[in-house]
Amino acid sequence: MAFLGYTCIGTNDFDPALAFYDQFFAAMGGKRLMPTPTGVIFALETGAAIMIVRPHDGEKATPGNGTMLAFRVSDRREVSALHALALSLGGTCAGSPGPRGDWGEFAYLRDLDGNKLAIFYRAQRAA
Repeated sequence: MAFLGYTCIGTNDFDPALAFYDQFFAAMGGKRLMPTPTGVIFALETGAAIMIVRPHDGEKATPGNGTMLAFRVSDRREVSALHALALSLGGTCAGSPGPRGDWGEFAYLRDLDGNKLAIFYRAQRAA
């Protein structure tokens, strides 16, 4: 059995990135867990861990083409609220909140370094 343990988001401007993610993750029940030699680990209520890091190789952090982190929320109103929060913190819109076919409610944004994030709500379906 395998499961995703953690993921990393690279930044070129560490302090503003931490300020962004402190508030963005707090709105989802997350918090700073601990520092690392190259960054900070955040823990979400779901148990997921996300590291905000300066790249280990010392090169510039760049967003991956096609790379995206998607955060599932428990209420469709959270999609719009978190998207608005991220924009107020300096993020940019990459797709306004709204329904995406039968998949649910989605919103897309980019953080201060251009990393793509998604927020989505999908109702549980009866088996």
